[in-house]
Amino acid sequence: MIRLATIGTSAITKSLLEALNQVEGVEFVGTLSRDAERAASFTAEHGGTCPFTSLDELASSDDVDAVYIGSPNALHCPQALACIAGGKHVLVEKPFCANERQAREVFAAAEAAGVIALEAMRPLHDPAFHALKDAIAEIGTVRRATLRFGKYSSRYDEILAGRRTNIFDCAMSSGSLMDIGIYTVEPLIELFGTPQHVSASAVLLDEQTRELTGGPIDGAGVIMATYPGMIATLHHSKITNDLAHSQIEGELGTLTVEGISSPSAAQLDLRVASTDGDSVGYSSAQTSTRTIELPHSDNTMTYELADFVQAIESVRDGSSPLDAAAGPFGTVERFRDITLSSLALMDEARHQTGVSFPADNLIAR
Repeated sequence: MIRLATIGTSAITKSLLEALNQVEGVEFVGTLSRDAERAASFTAEHGGTCPFTSLDELASSDDVDAVYIGSPNALHCPQALACIAGGKHVLVEKPFCANERQAREVFAAAEAAGVIALEAMRPLHDPAFHALKDAIAEIGTVRRATLRFGKYSSRYDEILAGRRTNIFDCAMSSGSLMDIGIYTVEPLIELFGTPQHVSASAVLLDEQTRELTGGPIDGAGVIMATYPGMIATLHHSKITNDLAHSQIEGELGTLTVEGISSPSAAQLDLRVASTDGDSVGYSSAQTSTRTIELPHSDNTMTYELADFVQAIESVRDGSSPLDAAAGPFGTVERFRDITLSSLALMDEARHQTGVSFPADNLIAR
């Protein structure tokens, strides 16, 4: 049995603990909160027995094997390093760290300590997302992809009301790209690899908000990624609602996806093939439409948690941390490489749009 503790008491942590009830081989021990009363009540509410009020206490606890880190982005790196130093496996909520450099430090520490470090990136572990790969094979040579995720955040209302919030705070390594745009970046890397070139533009929050945000920070943005013979555009926003679906366009047809972060529906529109003797042609006017059947889960965090548990069990059975299978879709090393490539892309996008974090200027230990 893997004994899991959590850091944070937010809605995402609650979702993780709801998923835990559906995953075998793992049990909840307790949560860490600076507020002792909140740590105790949250732990009891979710069936745990050991609330924690300090990171050192959690990292050194003999009652904990693994930690889910669901704290603000800027805290992911130091908290993960502390837990790894205490011999704990870590499942770190997206984004894994504030930047690529921090992520490399955490992954190196985990490898040296012989423990698992995995990013909690839901679509990469979701069978519904991977069902899209088979559909992409039907649309011929891919020429263009448009991945979108935009959802108006109530936290923006806090900013407009003159109140600080973690979601739009440079000190917390947040903003639209880091919080929601990442759900377009990592699927892009998984489906098509690292692009040759990236060009980014962003809508920064108004200058009068910068006393609250700690500097320029993005509310929405677009990234264009260039590949040999293909382009992709990534659209993200936390200050508007994006009602359009994602599309992947090939020479033989188009795949439309509803909900790239957690695919709920997909459709193939294929050019109709016709045979003339030994040759096959495709109509430019006629298409056939087919709905893609996607697996469904009420809580897709179940998949990432189950894969994390499997990776830990593989290490216990003698596998190296990087070679450990993290579910049916890849090893820990493969998921690490996607995380690093994605953070490198986002580092470049932030550089181009003038969004920087205090964490970017810290010297690696």
